[in-house]
Amino acid sequence: MDLGLNGKSVFVAAASKGLGLATALEFAREGAKVTISSRNRQQLLAARDKIEEATGQQVAILEMDVTSLEDIRRAVQAAAEEAGGLDVLVTNAGGPPGGGFADMADADWNSGFELTLMSTVRLIREALPYLRAAGGGRIVGISSVSIKQPIQGLILSNVFRAGVNALTKSLATELAPEEILINSVAPGRIGTDRIMQLDGKRAEARAVPLEQVQQEALSQIPLGRTGTPEEFAKAAVFLGSFANTYITGQCLLVDGGMVKSL
Repeated sequence: MDLGLNGKSVFVAAASKGLGLATALEFAREGAKVTISSRNRQQLLAARDKIEEATGQQVAILEMDVTSLEDIRRAVQAAAEEAGGLDVLVTNAGGPPGGGFADMADADWNSGFELTLMSTVRLIREALPYLRAAGGGRIVGISSVSIKQPIQGLILSNVFRAGVNALTKSLATELAPEEILINSVAPGRIGTDRIMQLDGKRAEARAVPLEQVQQEALSQIPLGRTGTPEEFAKAAVFLGSFANTYITGQCLLVDGGMVKSL
């Protein structure tokens, strides 16, 4: 299938590692002109080298803190100028800290709000003039299955990602007349550093072996295994492609069947 991405300009936020990096790599495989961002320049350079070596496509890099409006404004403008426009935006940010309700002070709620919800609002707001100038475009958000089934010990993620999902549904109606399609992709248990960190924290809190926590998690997945970042990225790239012409306002779960909700 031709995804219609060859030569298209794609900006992927928080893409120096994990699901952001995997998604940027997959867009580059499809011939897109990819720009990636992160706060960490060394990680950005390593991510750029990995993508270029794997695909033969040149990748632009931009240092950007997703909690900074000034950084977002500067980076989106630079990405569009570098590639001669913008066709696809991938919103992404590192997950907020784990913990339950009793663990969180006002400062934690405020930082989770800025990191998860406001970063998405600001990225979309800054990108929209360029997507409109292109005559339409695609927006894809990297989310979490917590929007369908709250995850124990991740209260900040549960709350603010639900807000991002509501934003996606609302914007789908507003942006459809302009041929801008917006969707999100929700990973379940995908093999990234964050999953390992959360497993370790749960094992420590329960005073049980890490292997026990991991096996319990796998027992809840009908496919019986952890997904790969590459599997997640393929779904994200389709929704962010121009082969997708009639899907908007949706959240696709990439979870091996883990979430049981209808």
